[in-house]
Amino acid sequence: MPRTKATSDDIALEADEEQGTASKPNYSVPAVEKALDILEYLAAEGVPMTRAQLARALNRQPPELFRMLTCLEARGYLWRDSGSNAYALTLKLFELSRTHSPYEGLLRVAAPHMRALAAELRESLHLSMLHGHQVMVIAQEESPKPFRLSVEVGSLHSLAGTTSGRVLLANHSDDETAALLRRDPAHRQLSAAGKQSLRERLERIRAQGYEWSEGEWFESGIDLGVLVGSPESRVKAALVMATLRRKGEGPTLEAVLPALQQCARAIGQSAGIIKGDPV
Repeated sequence: MPRTKATSDDIALEADEEQGTASKPNYSVPAVEKALDILEYLAAEGVPMTRAQLARALNRQPPELFRMLTCLEARGYLWRDSGSNAYALTLKLFELSRTHSPYEGLLRVAAPHMRALAAELRESLHLSMLHGHQVMVIAQEESPKPFRLSVEVGSLHSLAGTTSGRVLLANHSDDETAALLRRDPAHRQLSAAGKQSLRERLERIRAQGYEWSEGEWFESGIDLGVLVGSPESRVKAALVMATLRRKGEGPTLEAVLPALQQCARAIGQSAGIIKGDPV
């Protein structure tokens, strides 16, 4: 068989292999890195930003970003406000992540159970899962009340600073929890006493099977969260009821916890992530 002529890429690859791990080859693609910088920064900030603001934040010149922002907008990854010219992420990345995700089945079976419970309790519900070192809201059913709390599907939040995040942390192993918290900015900002308080809180959640918090984000806000799945489940989520306490009224733990736990159990059984006949 005739020997093919080695290309410059082949020679470079052989040189890299001979060097082993002593020097890691640099296969950077500046255009791709620029696009990822934009997407990751907008995701981290969570607010629309103009081209000038993005350029300052990413230490680049505005003309450098023009073509990239135009391309990302044309492909549906970004949305641009015609008034302010500020860019924001669309849900396209979230939709792409769900296309072949094992969580798609969970979303499908969760919807009717969440819809029924939201109507029964007249409170908003949302379902969240781990996304890297953050928690992502993957589904929501809104309360039928005229005044209600709403959380944007696809939004990312702190693990240590949210009910959903703490429910998920409490149902991972100690090593997994420690690794997740090391990457959580909210946890890094805590004092030694604050970190100890969080550890005790996670132990309490693990023992009692739920998290109830009041006034964490809003003075009259109430969150109640339970686990969907089990600590041993490969797929697990946090189901949270979020509401505002009005004068003279508001849900009590005793009134809503059993229904929320039953809903989480029904979702887990229907998805096949905990034992029991599908509900």
